[in-house]
Amino acid sequence: MTDYPVEMNVTPEVTPFFDPATNTISYVVKDPNSNSCAVIDSVMDIDYAAGRITYDHADEIIDFIQKNGLKLEWLIETHVHADHLSAAPYIQQKLGGKIGIGRNITIVQDTFGKVFNEGTEFQRDGSQFDALFDEGDTYKIGELTAFAMHTPGHTPACMTHVVGDASFVGDTLFMPDGGSARADFPGGDAATLYDSIQKVLALPDDMRLFMCHDYGPNGRDIEWETTVAEEKEHNIHVGKGKTREDFIKFRTERDAQLDMPKLIIPSLQVNMRAGELPPADKDGKHFLKVPVNGL
Repeated sequence: MTDYPVEMNVTPEVTPFFDPATNTISYVVKDPNSNSCAVIDSVMDIDYAAGRITYDHADEIIDFIQKNGLKLEWLIETHVHADHLSAAPYIQQKLGGKIGIGRNITIVQDTFGKVFNEGTEFQRDGSQFDALFDEGDTYKIGELTAFAMHTPGHTPACMTHVVGDASFVGDTLFMPDGGSARADFPGGDAATLYDSIQKVLALPDDMRLFMCHDYGPNGRDIEWETTVAEEKEHNIHVGKGKTREDFIKFRTERDAQLDMPKLIIPSLQVNMRAGELPPADKDGKHFLKVPVNGL
């Protein structure tokens, strides 16, 4: 049996916030024994065609926290998202808390710092974040101890965050009928993703798993919560003991058919900066770059 750094018999209160524009689910995770909470994978709204940033989704989360008298301690990013922009700095400005991500953010910053032709002023050491997590690192949400598991494959910096009997898997897994995330972004790898999924599936069978995205396959309603047991039995990509070789073959062939996410260009530029826009020019205006044939 695997040894874990914390007990997993505490049940945090998990409140989801679904963003239909990006099919992202953000979460407020509350310690059941205090008023402390964390926000996981927040969303900043963008009208990309108009170049307009708004904060309706983040304001909904802020309103929930304030109305329930909660204290925000952490803003967790499960990875550097390529399909939505993080609202972590905006929420932090309103409510406080620390922004945390996996330590391999530095690999992502180095890779995409080159893609977007960022100058030497762009720090590639993860210093934009308040905390960088390594495998097994623990942190507190009130009286509740959470820990981070390194689960790369989709990106090098992907972490699964285990908070009591709830795990937040980012894009490592989808709902059982959704399968798994793509592994063809720079730094991604199908074999590594399979190994990371097995790491998640080694958690206790009754562990609750919370998805970062859901797309309602075959027209079903949007869902975001399942269990380790359900994934092991029914996941269409890795369930029922599918082999590593079969997964790599399927994932590689499938990824070759996928289009790039619609918001990948603004998302990466913002999220590798912990949710901040690129620095303003001398007139105080912010701009996003479009690398031609760079992705």
